[in-house]
Amino acid sequence: MSLSGWVCLVTGASRGIGRGISLQLSEAGATVYITGRQEKTLKQTAAEVKERGGNCVPVICDSSKDEDIEQLFEQIKREQNGRLDILVNNAYAGVQVIFDNMGKKFWETDPSMWDIINNTGLRGHYFCTVYASRLMVAQGRGLIVVISSMGGLRYLFNVPYGVGKAACDRLAADTAVELKKRGVASVSLWPGAVQTEMATNFMQEDTPTGVDPKMKDMFAVGESTELSGKCIVALANDKNLMSMTGKVLLTSDLARCYGIKDIEGREVTDFISLKFFLTQVPYLSWLSYAVPSFLRVPKFVLTLAAGKF
Repeated sequence: MSLSGWVCLVTGASRGIGRGISLQLSEAGATVYITGRQEKTLKQTAAEVKERGGNCVPVICDSSKDEDIEQLFEQIKREQNGRLDILVNNAYAGVQVIFDNMGKKFWETDPSMWDIINNTGLRGHYFCTVYASRLMVAQGRGLIVVISSMGGLRYLFNVPYGVGKAACDRLAADTAVELKKRGVASVSLWPGAVQTEMATNFMQEDTPTGVDPKMKDMFAVGESTELSGKCIVALANDKNLMSMTGKVLLTSDLARCYGIKDIEGREVTDFISLKFFLTQVPYLSWLSYAVPSFLRVPKFVLTLAAGKF
């Protein structure tokens, strides 16, 4: 119960990664506020949290609506005497539209896809970060996590997705600059391929035209929705947390660093290991059998590969 007495907020916790994070934070002893737009699925997550012995407060909140976000933080401030220890910016409304438009170019889709993907998954994150920071700065401590992905570094899925994820990484980095002296850490967390409900359904369907079939292979060995939660609990308990503020952190890195295994004792796939990279290169995949799993591609190589200068 390493987070006993802590107050946490996870946005978009009705399903997927948000649900998994909520379960892990509550198992660690925290009181977890969870948000979602649909009362039915939100209550299902809340019920599962309580079944595991956790303390959960479900709040109907649409992260694309300013008044909903303001009321959410007013509720937390009122009920918890101004305390908030962890904010996880996870709410995302673009998953279905991404899967519906797989394989299409940006000019072949309705431009409103931008708003569907980034109003909740970027603008909403900023608003939540502002309100959370006001509480955390006042108490002199806190952790803000933005759920992002490799799409912030290289092309993935579509144009609005990548632009939004790159902006999420900047959100964590730039807020960290202003929050660091106030004792508040801000990081961007990159899960690997996560076996969410929608991803599982996607794997069971025929591969859409224009989609790399290897994507299904990645999800087949992907991480559970709860691994990100395990990583956040470990981060929150790290005495050197402030040394990581402003950085992009990978769940596979954190799992290796903290000795974390996925649920049911599963090993965590390292998506920046040399072995994994070789499996993705035609005609070289056979070499992966001879490469030790501990050899990893340096992160500066990833950055150079996506360099713009």
